[in-house]
Amino acid sequence: MGKADALDRGAQLLVAFAALIALANGLFMLVSPLAWYGFVPTVRFTGPYNAHFVRDIGAAYLACGLMLGWALPDLRGRWLGTAAGGLWLAVHAGIHVYEVSVGICGAGIFWRDAPGVIGPPLLVAVALGVLIARSRITPAGLPRAIILPVLTRMGDGDYVAELARAPGHAFDRFLAFMPVSAHRHDAPPALFHAARIGAVLAEDCGACAMIAARGALEDGVDRETVNTLLAGTAEGDLAIGFRFGQAIATQSAEAAELGDAIEAVRGRVVRLELAMTAALVRGYPGIKRGMGYAQSCALTRLQL
Repeated sequence: MGKADALDRGAQLLVAFAALIALANGLFMLVSPLAWYGFVPTVRFTGPYNAHFVRDIGAAYLACGLMLGWALPDLRGRWLGTAAGGLWLAVHAGIHVYEVSVGICGAGIFWRDAPGVIGPPLLVAVALGVLIARSRITPAGLPRAIILPVLTRMGDGDYVAELARAPGHAFDRFLAFMPVSAHRHDAPPALFHAARIGAVLAEDCGACAMIAARGALEDGVDRETVNTLLAGTAEGDLAIGFRFGQAIATQSAEAAELGDAIEAVRGRVVRLELAMTAALVRGYPGIKRGMGYAQSCALTRLQL
């Protein structure tokens, strides 16, 4: 996915604000329930003071805040934690909306409570909406009705459908593997996908090579460069990255020399990311070949 951009950071700020509100409110309710009851002017309209009840709600707020705080450093990878942290907040807000809609609660009280009750789950929902709309979340945890059509459009429909039917949550394990094999943070997109495509081509799986090529396009690599990589005619740094991926896939001793060359120019982290994707992307052709779905590159038109 690459480094977090401005919209990713914006989503983090929204979740951070919601987490702070939940943590502060939860701690206040747990530590000093009577003071909290007196501090919030509208709460007295919901019933007499009950310290145990206030602390129960405070514990729920605290748990939500802690979950959101845990997810905050990596919303794209921990988006399920973000959703879990916002779930009770959303249900709580829904109760307030229901009560004002049926006349249990007056509109004036509702709107006075809204910033603290409706605000936090709304912030979480907006943050998740931004990430999901931009496909900036990992696939693990997505409903199958959503992720299967996406994988089918990419060209993985054959064996992935069989994985989805397999017992023992095999498909869920596969979805957890996918972001590991495509992790990119510091590596330039073109160089990263050069290593990735080189490794897949070494496995002689045409369908996998085309999926890797489409992934490169989605990551911002231009079509001409991708086709050059598919043809194995890249030059300069991309040629070194491509050969590095192939060397890893074929267990060649040249991998160490090529890795040193990449590290000397790009740094240790870039070398790590290229090595990781080249090694792990080979898993897809391996699974397909083992299941009888792989097709040789010689039988596939390798061009976008």
